[in-house]
Amino acid sequence: MAFEGLADRLQSTIQKLKGKGKVNEADVKEMMREVRLALLEADVNFKVVKTFVNRVSERAVGQEVLKSLTPGQQVVKVVKEELTELMGGEQSKIATASKPPTVVMMVGLQGAGKTTTTGKLANFLRKKHNRKPLLVAADVYRPAAIKQLETLGKQLDMPVFSLGDQVSPVEIAKQAIEHAKQEHHDYVLIDTAGRLHIDENLMDELTQIKELSNPQEIFLVVDAMTGQDAVNVADSFNKQLGLTGVVLTKLDGDTRGGAALSIRSVTDTPIKFIGMGEKLDALEAFHPERMASRILGMGDVLTLIEKAQASVDEEKAKELEQKMKTMSFTFDDFLDQLGQVRKMGPIDELLGMLPGANKIKGLKNVQVDEKQIGHVEAIIQSMTKKEKTNPEIINAGRRKRIAKGSGTSVQEVNRLLKQFEDMKKMMKQMSGMAKSGKKKGMKFPFLP
Repeated sequence: MAFEGLADRLQSTIQKLKGKGKVNEADVKEMMREVRLALLEADVNFKVVKTFVNRVSERAVGQEVLKSLTPGQQVVKVVKEELTELMGGEQSKIATASKPPTVVMMVGLQGAGKTTTTGKLANFLRKKHNRKPLLVAADVYRPAAIKQLETLGKQLDMPVFSLGDQVSPVEIAKQAIEHAKQEHHDYVLIDTAGRLHIDENLMDELTQIKELSNPQEIFLVVDAMTGQDAVNVADSFNKQLGLTGVVLTKLDGDTRGGAALSIRSVTDTPIKFIGMGEKLDALEAFHPERMASRILGMGDVLTLIEKAQASVDEEKAKELEQKMKTMSFTFDDFLDQLGQVRKMGPIDELLGMLPGANKIKGLKNVQVDEKQIGHVEAIIQSMTKKEKTNPEIINAGRRKRIAKGSGTSVQEVNRLLKQFEDMKKMMKQMSGMAKSGKKKGMKFPFLP
């Protein structure tokens, strides 16, 4: 996951300051040495590191500890605020034209995931903002680029404007905008051509498209895994095109995160979106403060809540609450809940959004095996309706049949049945606590 090494180093460095009555210059100097090394190892631009370290040092030295905070927490507050500022301070939202359509140029080098990101952004605009985007296939050079965008359009059930690979990209952009006006599309996302490296022909073409289409946004798509190279690419594109935003892809991969921490400072261009996976809904609006919280191990509850709201069916949630109260929770309900959680994203990523999850024994660096979850689903789907409702009837013979039908072992079936029974017992205890608490006037905000 992105920032893992940086997060570990920063958190362990800050831990050392806890318990001190006052943060003195020697403490700050020692901490800043560790912070400097952590940032450089994360491939953050050295000029950015120098400025960041100076700003934190200046604020941390001699500050009186706030009444409600320990010195360690005071330093964390300073580091978090400066990290947030480093990445842009506050969320930079996507623009909207005063008169539709809003035109967005998607630019970048080959291999960064530009075409896929164009599809993800269209999906994001439709889901989050109820927009009606038009995808435009203006990359006439890369083999199968047009076909790729058309395939994404089919998957998303969205229109793709294409004139084939024999018409100039400038003409394609021009006709696409006219088409969007006629069909009342409020966003036009132009997937432009990329190159293996920046060259004069590419920039000339992009400049012509920019002059003709007068875009409200020019988004550069860069691969976060290329580290400092991503910053250099952003700087070059920005100088020639005047970028309005950056989309960082593959931030869920094994990346050190230096690009995310450097791009804003070096190019003065905000990061607007981050790609957190391969699925077409794996695009998130970039929130500097939330990312700073993740890096410092404080979690990211707001993003977790947003994911839950987007994935959880309210009616089903109310139904589940009632079933938990009446102890009528079945394997069908369990399967349904599992499906809703999986829609929110990889389990290990969700755990990382919980505040303090990194400090819980057994949760740090946890790797959730998605295949194992698939086994659980297969076992439940191999049960009869009666077995799902009354698992106590599942005897040895039935267990063998379920294991065979799900392609698993009897041991795995036994384990799941035991876990389900334990879970129901826990629900019963929690329900009892809630009833008891109500009698005594106690409140359990986490219980129905």
